[in-house]
Amino acid sequence: MEFVIKISQFLLSLSLLIVLHELGHFIPAKLFKTRVEKFYLFFDVKFSLFKKKIGDTVYGIGWLPLGGYVKISGMIDESMDKEQMAQPPQPWEFRSKPAWQRLIIMLGGVTVNFLLAILIYIGMSYYYGDRILPIENISDGILVESTVANNAGLLTGDHIISVDGELIDHFSQISEKVLFGKEITIERNGVESTVTLPEDFLAQLIDSKEKKFIDLRMPFVIAEVPDTSFNKGSGIVKGDIITGFNNQETKYIDEVLPALESLKGQQVEATILRDNKRIQMPLEINADGKLGLVYATGATPETLEALGYYKFETQNYGFFEAIPVGIVKSKDKLSSYITQVKAIFTPSTGAYKGVGGFKAIYDIFPDFWSWQVFWNITAFLSIMLGFLNLLPIPALDGGHVMFLLYEMVSGRKPSDKFLEYAQMVGFILLIALVLFANGNDIFKAIFN
Repeated sequence: MEFVIKISQFLLSLSLLIVLHELGHFIPAKLFKTRVEKFYLFFDVKFSLFKKKIGDTVYGIGWLPLGGYVKISGMIDESMDKEQMAQPPQPWEFRSKPAWQRLIIMLGGVTVNFLLAILIYIGMSYYYGDRILPIENISDGILVESTVANNAGLLTGDHIISVDGELIDHFSQISEKVLFGKEITIERNGVESTVTLPEDFLAQLIDSKEKKFIDLRMPFVIAEVPDTSFNKGSGIVKGDIITGFNNQETKYIDEVLPALESLKGQQVEATILRDNKRIQMPLEINADGKLGLVYATGATPETLEALGYYKFETQNYGFFEAIPVGIVKSKDKLSSYITQVKAIFTPSTGAYKGVGGFKAIYDIFPDFWSWQVFWNITAFLSIMLGFLNLLPIPALDGGHVMFLLYEMVSGRKPSDKFLEYAQMVGFILLIALVLFANGNDIFKAIFN
């Protein structure tokens, strides 16, 4: 069932983005009376799952879910229709239209991608608002669960003040800023200092195969008391929070686990928080430093607030207030993605090792259904799709735009033969990138 939920979200998001992106090309093409021969969701290699011709256009669904396309008459694209291009130009063809119209048609897809992301972020801001944890409300610092980050100088309990001189305002900014940062200003035990991350910090994280990085410090909440537990008769119950042993406070999980290790084989007097009251209870710790209990590693913001661990802030927006908020979120996400792409194309960072394909995109969807999470991921993917399509690579929208701008500035149109060769080179490059990204997925699936 979890697989069905994840794959449903993945396919729905991908289909929505593809259809809207291609509509961005389709609508201006129709407005400029340019014939569109095909409009396809997914690729119809050899056969289609569905197709129907309406007017001059065949609308269909292919069987290969790696994208989609519109085939515009008189345009050198991935179809490489040399036969059509060998005929005299027709007034309804792309190549017969003025350069400014062709430019609008080619920019239509990425324009829709960016507008879609803005609209989603506006809608989410209006409907859900924002729930944030201001950095000043984290009294005991952050949890650093990565040995790579520990070796670089970041420790549990540190307060992150700024990254590369940019102040951190709330907790959700920390992980991403640190991942792509160079100098981290921290406060530890009341003393401010700077941690300089190694240039290959990202590569070290990827190579370490560690699943955790930076998180909130959480209380040790009892999720289950198994019938087989040697502490079954102690009186401890689901929902209890262990906050100390032998009058020594252990407020967080990262304090409880080392304490258990140091007290293994002993009976201890545990301090339990139950219904906002503290009670004392004897518990056994076995020779392995275990309690024989199942504990939870996370809690909801509401639970954390009720326990007094953190104080979150909720920001609600009216419709018109949500508009600039959505625009700023889109800008920040685009800026963040550009930073990631720069790191990927800087070999010394090793970020290219983390590049993923369709499996990586599939993995970011949760195994439960949440419209808020779905729309948030879809908005980011829309920005990613828009930016990647703008890259000046032949076979991408950005490649076509590059040649059109050259034509508009120089007054000379590149020859069809040149565009054919450029399209072939771009297509080979794209195939190589797709194989690399999805090959990374396969490599990680096998060796991780």
